[in-house]
Amino acid sequence: MKKFIYILLVIIVALLIVMSLVTRKVDRTSYYDNDYYKKSILHLDSLRKNHRSVCHVLEAGFSKVSITPGLHYPEDNVEEGKFKNVTLSGHYARKGKFATGIHDSIFIRVASIKVADKLMIIVGSDMLLIPKNITDMVLSLLHQDGIRRDQLMFTATHDHTTLGGWGTGYFGAKLAGELNENMVRWLSSRISLAVRASLQDFKPAKIGSGNVAAASYIKNRLIGETGTKNDDFSYIILEQISGKKAIIGSFSAHASILDEKCMEIGVEYPGYWQRKMENSFADYAIFCAGAMGSQNPAGFDDDEDLERIRKIGEGLADIVLQSASATIMKDTCVFSAITMKLNLPKFGTRIMKNRTLVPIVCNEIISVPEHPVLQALRLNDMVWISTPADFSGEIALQIKNYLCPKGFNANITSFNGHYLGYIIPSKYYFLESYESRGMGWFGPNMGDYTTDLILQMSDIVIH
Repeated sequence: MKKFIYILLVIIVALLIVMSLVTRKVDRTSYYDNDYYKKSILHLDSLRKNHRSVCHVLEAGFSKVSITPGLHYPEDNVEEGKFKNVTLSGHYARKGKFATGIHDSIFIRVASIKVADKLMIIVGSDMLLIPKNITDMVLSLLHQDGIRRDQLMFTATHDHTTLGGWGTGYFGAKLAGELNENMVRWLSSRISLAVRASLQDFKPAKIGSGNVAAASYIKNRLIGETGTKNDDFSYIILEQISGKKAIIGSFSAHASILDEKCMEIGVEYPGYWQRKMENSFADYAIFCAGAMGSQNPAGFDDDEDLERIRKIGEGLADIVLQSASATIMKDTCVFSAITMKLNLPKFGTRIMKNRTLVPIVCNEIISVPEHPVLQALRLNDMVWISTPADFSGEIALQIKNYLCPKGFNANITSFNGHYLGYIIPSKYYFLESYESRGMGWFGPNMGDYTTDLILQMSDIVIH
């Protein structure tokens, strides 16, 4: 008996030692007192001093490039977009299985906007997200064209039935299947091709924007009926004087209706929205995933999944069409934009209520990118903000409500070329949920910290 107790004590002591080495207490220190905040504020102050807005006539250029891959070829051919096998992204439960076929064609769509000497290129993709390795390669390819990171605003539809093979590290492989460098090169080349094509398409244009209520199509999945919904659909219309038109739309319901059993490459409700808008209103329709944290699609629950995503996508299109057709278009634009590098709190996935894995362990599991960015773009009375995460719909609503009395509509998008998990309201950090425990990687202050920075960035671009 004594021997058993001794062995048990040794095991307990060993476990405690291991726990002390691989975990740490949750950092509850105010972000105001941390170096990452002070560094971000110094950077923001520098951007503020050098910031300049312009008001002038605008030009716009558009493009659309297919990223529908060829499947089941003997070997990969990057130049022709043919692949031996392609994994799907979005559901861990797929376990890296290969796509069995093509249900829908998928695309990169780009709208480039130039006002005087200012340029912003909005890159939309029928992808789960744009990861850092693709962002870096695109920047390398476009360097010869003089394109900078602060001139590119990446986004994705966040469809969970689209291309994988781009993830890095253990988490990336679970999310998007085993890394295929050929897929990374091909996607990067297609994005670069689309950007260049839009820049070659510049023509004088008009611009209009708006928000339209779509409350019946969204719900709060984090805390249910008591939670806040970010329930408006935001849009920007660009119309070349020669007649060609693009609409950039954003909604915050997660595009995750199709589950892991769906093994064909295709689109979810954002793709149906794009398709209907291109068939009835614009030559190009770019869907930008909104602030999707805690927000799920609602409606048509009794329908089969494929029919449900069609009805939601087309229903949202019908709502937008009613508003877009009456939108006032202007041929001049107040343009203002800033891009800031986001300094991060210590990285740590929470494994117990008050303890997280230490950063060195987390980095072996999840490849967190260096130098993620926040971006704010003003186009007349619309402020369009991009974030590097599944950004909270509840926080997005706070930002919209902050800007509304100042005379501005606002929209917050996710997945801007980096990925930092979920950024949620700090009050939810200790919930036992997927968003807070599994994907809230940067501690309880991350939501308040990024909200603070976004509000300050918004004040810069509107003044």
